[in-house]
Amino acid sequence: MPALVDTSIRLLSQEPLAQRMQSSRVLELAEILDKAGFAYLEVSGGGCFDSAVRRGVESPWERIRAIRSRCSTPLGMALRGRLLVGSRPLSRDLVSSFVASAAESGIDIFRIHDPLNDLANLQGAAEAIRGAGKELAVGLVHSPGLNGDTDVLLERANHLGELGASRVLIHDPSGSLDPATARELVERVGEASELPVGLHCQGAGGAALASSLEAARAGAGVIACALYPIALSLHRVSAESLTQSLAGLGVDAGVDLETLWRGSELVDDALGDVPVPPLSPRVAVRAAEHSLPAGLVAELDANLRAHGFSDRLDEVLDELTELRRECGWPPLASPIGQILGSQAVLHVLSAQRWQIVVDELRDLIEGRFGSPPAEIDPVVRRAVKLIGEGARREETPVELDDVRDAADGLASSDEELLLLALFGEEAEPLLRSIRSRGAGAESLARAGLEQGEAERIRELIRIVQESGIGEVTIEEGETRVTVRRSDETTTVPAVGVGTVPQPAGDVEAPVAPPADGTIRVESPMVGTFYRASEPGAEPFVQEGDPVAPGQTLCILEAMKLMNEVKADVEAVVRSVCVENAQPVEYGQLLFELEPLNGRPLDAL
Repeated sequence: MPALVDTSIRLLSQEPLAQRMQSSRVLELAEILDKAGFAYLEVSGGGCFDSAVRRGVESPWERIRAIRSRCSTPLGMALRGRLLVGSRPLSRDLVSSFVASAAESGIDIFRIHDPLNDLANLQGAAEAIRGAGKELAVGLVHSPGLNGDTDVLLERANHLGELGASRVLIHDPSGSLDPATARELVERVGEASELPVGLHCQGAGGAALASSLEAARAGAGVIACALYPIALSLHRVSAESLTQSLAGLGVDAGVDLETLWRGSELVDDALGDVPVPPLSPRVAVRAAEHSLPAGLVAELDANLRAHGFSDRLDEVLDELTELRRECGWPPLASPIGQILGSQAVLHVLSAQRWQIVVDELRDLIEGRFGSPPAEIDPVVRRAVKLIGEGARREETPVELDDVRDAADGLASSDEELLLLALFGEEAEPLLRSIRSRGAGAESLARAGLEQGEAERIRELIRIVQESGIGEVTIEEGETRVTVRRSDETTTVPAVGVGTVPQPAGDVEAPVAPPADGTIRVESPMVGTFYRASEPGAEPFVQEGDPVAPGQTLCILEAMKLMNEVKADVEAVVRSVCVENAQPVEYGQLLFELEPLNGRPLDAL
């Protein structure tokens, strides 16, 4: 009989549902789910950390510990192998420290997968999980398109025992798993791995529920699901529907249906009547038609609409499929889907292929993310090599000790250092908020308040920070407490949602010389302008500096991809027209250069 795993809290803590439900209500929901009878609650993962850092109020580590203190049910976390909760491969040192912090915070079960199904990328995390004495579940990503995809998964399944996995989970991010394939994979992966098999899937139109039921018939040990309002919004398997359907088959999953409906009512009240964007019928239809993750299609659709190209979505999706073929049919689990999607947008909007390449796709082609299931097209590999010759800078892996030396009082623990290592300056507002709350806690202690009173006041502070309201006053007996938002606490850097990359990657800056001979370097994309490679580093160029063709002038960030803008001619930088870390529009003036007209640089 299958056991059920609830993913509601994780899904509520990441986009597009992040911030739709206050922390206090999420904790109330955790207490309800704790009594429902789930095998475990998956409460955190990659998107949760990203959303928490961008929000800048509550540490994702605090959220895990708060849930742990209220639940006796085991807690789970989803990780992307050596990418952990981000989109870049990390050092073994960081992976081990992250797993140790998660285990210490209360995580019992780690579900890890590699976006390319490259098991070598899971070894560091697997060793750290075993070292922490926690349960390891390894996911294999199902993604259609490659002939013999099942054979590839079976070959990987043969080696899962070497990682020390206690079970294998079939992960279907694209919602393309049909019931017959679900049965086949559960049976054959179980035989190949000699491990219990589970299923994490999604899909609209009842496809995910049908696949889950067939997986249960085939002997799946665990099946992931979510409460009804969340499942309906995000095309997941409804826990209520799955429980009722299994009961109709004579299978008792051990979950109390009445408790599930109580949890759904709480979530429904928090989400309200406003539809949850961005999974519209337009997105759902195209995701199903092209066998793509609905979230990826939604992101591409929203980006194209925001910049007046909504009619190009079908072209982008067709190009995305062709890119998968050329790049070795990689599965479209995050962040690989986002990387290929950015390149597809670039090809369609620029009306040319393989003239510019985003940095992360170059990393994929060159093997920095691991090995895709099939061979990469040799023509594409050669084109990427030619485009990037002489332009690539070797990246030094980030080590925790280096981050500690540069933290400058922002981080007070290894878990906070990990946020800096993973998210850089984006994590700084959150860490400052944590520091200010710590100072407030000391003030409450000095005021002689009892622990319960101090905890209620801290919860008030969190509510003010989360909601954006200006002031809250609570009266209880003779006690009156007012929590007021100050300008300092409300000042958080604005973060654009899903900026479309126009031409991206190692970008040759467009040249538009006016009549006076000055070269205008304009932004080839919408994004954020950075003058240096990282916070605190020297700018790439200063006013008055000579530059050579191909020399980096700045970095533009869009959709979390960093893209270099390079000089096209020998010139002198006459003016820098944008402040560091400022958003820029397509065609906005970045630099003015004075061409050297053939004079040697050392003549200046």
